[in-house]
Amino acid sequence: MESMLNKLKSTVTKVTADVTSAVMGNPVTREFEVGRHIASGGPGMCWRIYNGTKKSTKQEVAVFVFDKKMIDKYQKFDKDQIVDSLKRGVQQLTRLRHPRLLTVQHPLEESRDCLAFCTEPVFASLSNVLGHWDNLPSPVPKDIKEYKLYDVETKYGLLQISEGLSFLHSGVKMVHGNLCLENIILNKSGSWKIMGFDFSISSSNPSDTDPKYVCKEWEPNRPPLCLPNPEYLAPEYILSVSCDTASDMYSLGVVAHAVFNEGKPVFAVNKHDIFKSFSRQLDQLTNISPALLNKLPEEVRDHVKMLLSVTPNVRPDADQMTKIPFFDDVGAMTLQYFDSLFQRDNLQKSQFYKGLPKVLPKLPKRVVVYRILPSLTSEFVNPDMVPFVLPNVLLIAEECTKDEYVRLILPDLTPVFKQQEPIQILLIFLQKMDLLLTKTPAEDIKNSVLPMVYRALEAPSVQIQELCLNIIPTFTNLIDYPSIKNSLIPRIKSACLQTSSLAVRVNSLVCLGKILEYMDKWFVIDEILPFLQQIPSREPAVLMGILGIYKCTFSHKKLGIPKENLATKTLPHLVSLSIDGNLNLNQFNSFMVVVREMLSRMEAEHKTKLEQLHIMQEQQRSLNISGTEKPSEDAKKPPSSHQIDDIFGSTGVNGKENGSSAAAPQPNRMSLTLEEKQRLAKEQEQAAKLRSQQPLAPQSIKPAASANSQAKDLTSSLLTNMASLNRMSVSNTPRAPMAQASPAMSAFPASPMGAPVSNGFNPAIGFPSAGMGMSMRPPGSAGYGGMASAASTPNFGALAQNHSQVNMSALDNLFTSNKPKVSLNQMAPGGGTPWLGQFTPVQNVQPALPGAPGFGMQANPFFSPQNFSQTTTGANQSGLKHSTSANSDLKDLFG
Repeated sequence: MESMLNKLKSTVTKVTADVTSAVMGNPVTREFEVGRHIASGGPGMCWRIYNGTKKSTKQEVAVFVFDKKMIDKYQKFDKDQIVDSLKRGVQQLTRLRHPRLLTVQHPLEESRDCLAFCTEPVFASLSNVLGHWDNLPSPVPKDIKEYKLYDVETKYGLLQISEGLSFLHSGVKMVHGNLCLENIILNKSGSWKIMGFDFSISSSNPSDTDPKYVCKEWEPNRPPLCLPNPEYLAPEYILSVSCDTASDMYSLGVVAHAVFNEGKPVFAVNKHDIFKSFSRQLDQLTNISPALLNKLPEEVRDHVKMLLSVTPNVRPDADQMTKIPFFDDVGAMTLQYFDSLFQRDNLQKSQFYKGLPKVLPKLPKRVVVYRILPSLTSEFVNPDMVPFVLPNVLLIAEECTKDEYVRLILPDLTPVFKQQEPIQILLIFLQKMDLLLTKTPAEDIKNSVLPMVYRALEAPSVQIQELCLNIIPTFTNLIDYPSIKNSLIPRIKSACLQTSSLAVRVNSLVCLGKILEYMDKWFVIDEILPFLQQIPSREPAVLMGILGIYKCTFSHKKLGIPKENLATKTLPHLVSLSIDGNLNLNQFNSFMVVVREMLSRMEAEHKTKLEQLHIMQEQQRSLNISGTEKPSEDAKKPPSSHQIDDIFGSTGVNGKENGSSAAAPQPNRMSLTLEEKQRLAKEQEQAAKLRSQQPLAPQSIKPAASANSQAKDLTSSLLTNMASLNRMSVSNTPRAPMAQASPAMSAFPASPMGAPVSNGFNPAIGFPSAGMGMSMRPPGSAGYGGMASAASTPNFGALAQNHSQVNMSALDNLFTSNKPKVSLNQMAPGGGTPWLGQFTPVQNVQPALPGAPGFGMQANPFFSPQNFSQTTTGANQSGLKHSTSANSDLKDLFG
């Protein structure tokens, strides 16, 4: 690595030293910065060409330097002749001004060590391009080594040289005298320019119509730099010491041959015996072999053959050569038109620029970028031409790399971004916005491109606003999200609310709908949807635009509208819009379709939420704690939602009526809250009190022992017993502990909701329907004989108000019979539990089958202990049959 750095350092030092030594002390360095050595050219390739800049204006130039050390081997007389010849050539070039001649920016300056002058920026000489690398830096620059001439460049280059010769011959009455590859320079844009007027010959009588040129005799003993290149000279120079404008045309023929023949001239000349070589060349030119010209394009061979004719009068003149069909090429004519644009008016230029997009794809990229592009961007100073030039510039930008775009195009485009007139400029930029955002650096996008879009949205022209809104969705994906959120969306909303144009308002809504996918969900819900309610107009197109945004937001998988927003804001707004009188039937149907979709989704989501909540509540109620009794709830607790459902006969979440069987919820394994633990402790305390109470046993009334038995007053006895029962109910007589429920009891089916329960005597005894106070607990759980908790015990206060609800065991002693009768209390399962005999119908009791689904209160999804505080009235709809023995007792009692 260190060796490479040292090598690079030595190279840079050497180049700097060479440049410094080459121009040190030359007056040119006072005004120009001299850069690196890039090419060579001129007579004998003696001029080194450097790039440079003017210190005052930073204008780019080419600095031609002739180092006098090159001619140190010659005698002073020869040195002076060489220097004088070179100085004459530069001075002649400086006086001449034409687009086909190399333009001199600073005249020749001489110092003790060198000659130097400055010209327009230069790429290389034609000789360098065709492989002659004399007097070039080492290594040879890569761009020269790899340079390849395209056909259109060759055609137009030869046309340019012909035009330059036409100017010299017709306008200046001058013969160039040394037209060759090294005296043709390619400037930075690729145009071919003539230089090297060291041996030019002016007419001796320029005022006459027939100019006359005096040619000097060839002096073989003079230094080569004091003589023209003999390989490009016409035979008459040497053989007859005469020249004419036709002599330059012969040189043009040799140049044309060399261009198509890798830089090789028609004949090689022996400079030591030049007269003999030209004599032999003259014989060959008299009968030119077809093989000599076989590398030339077929359409130009005949013309080159005429240019190489021995007879000068046969050679076409320069003006005739510019009109040959070979130059009637679309590319060559296009390049020629660009070189003459300054002569055209705006109408002619606009027509040309309109057709240019069809031609550009046919031209090589280098020609377009370095030849056509500079001419196009120079038109940006003319606002009227910008709409015609800009599409071509952007078309070229598409073919450029990002680096080429930033370096060659963007600097000229930046001022155009700020132009708002004519309005076509904004339109063209908007149509190519994807290109601009793709290739423009982020900083320039922020500073130049997006401000142009914002100005278009705020433009007073409705047309520009409308076009901008139509085009924005095509490039939104290339804009960063903060710019969309903070700059673009507010301007679109402002344009929609403030405009008086229906088209702008509708296009604003359409634009928002198309770019919704580039925003996040909550921004849309917080900023876009509320904005829709602010739109004042109610035209059908606007309403449908609003509907479209709602629908896109609702149906988009990334966005969506929460059900709370649907219920409180979106649906009310849509429903109010749907009945607008301006809507037709199809538009109204479109609103209804969206409204129904929103309602369906809202219903489904909320129903799912309630189902999940219901399952969680059921799990909480059925919490199974090991070793702990199922807690009872306070009877004074306000009725729950399930009680309200029971009262009004509502259906469950699954569409089934209350009381229908449902799968038992799984025990909830969540930990109890502090309030639940307090309630559990209270219920356990109440349960302990119940267990400590004495069993409630019926008292038998024995008749007095008397020989003479008298008839009993049944009415008074019944009333006495009823009063006793009322007093017992009020005084909180200790209750007996409940016996363990039999298996049949746990499987007893619950009564349908609202159906009264029959006890075998009275069709409606007024007890709760949901399991009649029985808590059908799972097997193995601790309980009180299957009885409900304290909150669900029978209400004795109700017995005092309804005399039909009595303990039938008290009647057993009132009726004496010879036959022993089965007591009513013995009808209950187990035969010895008086409490159960009073309240539980036992007819048609089926034993619980193993594996059968659970029945009773725990199977009811709406089961709640508070339900038992509600009494039911009405006919017996339970379908249970009355006890046969109970009917017999009634017959005995009432006849």
